[in-house]
Amino acid sequence: MKEVRPSRAFRFGTPKVSLARALSKLGYCSRTRAMELIGAGRVRVNGRGERDGARRVDPAKDRIEVEGRVVTPSEKVYLMLNKPRGLVTSAADEKGRATVYEGLKDCGFPWLVPVGRLDKASEGLLLFTNDTRWAARIMAPQTHLDKTYHVQVDRVADEGFLKKMTEGVEAEEGDFLQARKASLLRKGKRNCWLEVVLQEGKNRHLRRLLSALGVNVLRLVRVAIGPLQLGALGKGEVRLLTGMEKECLSKTKPKI
Repeated sequence: MKEVRPSRAFRFGTPKVSLARALSKLGYCSRTRAMELIGAGRVRVNGRGERDGARRVDPAKDRIEVEGRVVTPSEKVYLMLNKPRGLVTSAADEKGRATVYEGLKDCGFPWLVPVGRLDKASEGLLLFTNDTRWAARIMAPQTHLDKTYHVQVDRVADEGFLKKMTEGVEAEEGDFLQARKASLLRKGKRNCWLEVVLQEGKNRHLRRLLSALGVNVLRLVRVAIGPLQLGALGKGEVRLLTGMEKECLSKTKPKI
């Protein structure tokens, strides 16, 4: 891996983390891959071989080497992917399914992590970064950004149905699910497209909400996160966020 000089703005929130996490935070690889490298004896800390992935280290002070090369902090990267249907939001899948990293492997970026998730059957806007502080802010409950979806369902929704979505329902699992906004985009004879805005980020929130209302999802595409729009980005394509886009997400004020 190409060695990158530290960014002046590089800081870690917690001085000491596990060695496996340190390699991930430094942008070298995933924690799973880090454990493999450590277990294989390919990692040294301050000149000594280390086989314990839980060993506590200070990434800003300790000298960490992989196969004889010093690992230094990667420059911060912020990008968006138009996730195709059928990909799992995971670095590796125990069932051997294709993951969202298929679209990143030839891009030359350091190790990046998804900011949030989209399930296998869902499509659209998915963020990636190696800036853990920024990712934590984007996902924090106190600053949850609205997520906007275009969803095709197997019925024609009327105003009464849209009202039920925003009033909310109790799911089988016992939690309360609702949309912040729901409107009709277009309709056919037997199905329609809705635009739905969610403020919360519960697991499979929109699918479970619609299922509780007796509706099946045919397609689900996330088209925006806060002010950031998917736009004309092609299926499976990635691009870096502009400085303005990154700042717009960062400056989103907490919801009270």
